[in-house]
Amino acid sequence: MPKRGNAAGGEDLVTEAVPQSSHGLGTVRRFRVSVVEGTATGTSWTSDSDRCSIGSHPANDVVVDDSAVSRFHCEISVDATGPRIRDLDSRNGTAIDGLRVREAWLRTGCVIRIGRTSLSFDLATEINRVPLSDRNEFGSLIGASVGMRAAFARLERAANSDATILIEGETGTGKEEAARSLHAAGPRAAEPFVVIDCAAVPATILESELFGHEPASFTGATGRRVGGFEAAGSGTVFLDEIGELPLDLQPKLLRVLERREIRRVGSNQYIPVDVRLVAATNRDLRTEVNAGSFRTDLYYRLAVLKIELPPLRTRPGDIAGLLERMLPSLGASDEQARALQSPEHIAALKRASWPGNVRELRNYVERCLVFDEAPLPGPTAGARASEPGTGIVEDFVDARRDALAAFERSYLESLLASFPSNISAAARAAGIDRNYLYRLMRRNNFPTRGK
Repeated sequence: MPKRGNAAGGEDLVTEAVPQSSHGLGTVRRFRVSVVEGTATGTSWTSDSDRCSIGSHPANDVVVDDSAVSRFHCEISVDATGPRIRDLDSRNGTAIDGLRVREAWLRTGCVIRIGRTSLSFDLATEINRVPLSDRNEFGSLIGASVGMRAAFARLERAANSDATILIEGETGTGKEEAARSLHAAGPRAAEPFVVIDCAAVPATILESELFGHEPASFTGATGRRVGGFEAAGSGTVFLDEIGELPLDLQPKLLRVLERREIRRVGSNQYIPVDVRLVAATNRDLRTEVNAGSFRTDLYYRLAVLKIELPPLRTRPGDIAGLLERMLPSLGASDEQARALQSPEHIAALKRASWPGNVRELRNYVERCLVFDEAPLPGPTAGARASEPGTGIVEDFVDARRDALAAFERSYLESLLASFPSNISAAARAAGIDRNYLYRLMRRNNFPTRGK
């Protein structure tokens, strides 16, 4: 039988624990959303998975015809900890039983207010089954947790498809590794895998990076340049941090997805391309659509299949396996490996919040090996959320921002300590553009003399 937990408000919740007889299917409680006030009063929607989106755009699961409701207003999800609702930076906000929230636990019978519409939330007695992979790894990614196995199941199904993929997840969760593994598992594996980081390339030259340019098409263009889409041939183009793509370039990328052709900067000729496109973002692009900084039509062209990589703090049981994979690749001695894999040390690592996720864990392990010591990680800003049953998850956006800022500054300190007088080498080691590194330094008040 599936394990049962306690949802917010005391309801019994079927968790995502998977019995041996489930054959790769996890289970979550089904839930129902009903309109109790507004233009669609009396209508209801019942979940068939672990989440639903609510908003005025027709692509939502629950479509609310209300001019005061944002295109993508909020999202409900249910997992082992209970049902939750998250506001997607909507224009007029989301309220639960009269209290405005960013994110909150839900109870059966509570009323969700968005715009001029009220909806009731109810947990059903039935369950929904969520596909899980039978494997604990996909390419270079590993994890036995339900969240990772759910992601692996989607990656496995996507590998042999040419559908455009959008990989979502916080910084350091392994989005590029997921994209590389997906490419390697598919029919285009023998073709090039081209990475373009939309955040690291200056906006003024990003169009050339994507599509190439002709001689004299702009100042400094002394010869013809082939862009990433041409360089990929029949392979895969991976657009990292797609949320940073400037608004004026978005229609040009949309044309690539719709017409499968590109035009170099300074040329009038369109060139056909045959590539598989994978994009990644650490943002929720639906909030960017609400803000007007990302096109709705491009979002849906990118999100043909969405795959979410869970943060490390939600899957502490995977830390031991990650360490086992990391230590040999980092050259750990047997003595060092025993110290870092001791039960006491693993328990301490599980208690940390890891705002930088797997990347931060790897950096931590590498520092331990370099200095031949294993200081226990302390609490961080990422560990401020309330426990299930206490109502609102307080200051989620602020806590996440602070945690990411702390990770960014810590990473820069380590990077610049390793390359104290060579910014170009530091940028290469970090895998980012030098100008982007300067922007990070200025944002964190690091001296930038010598640029």
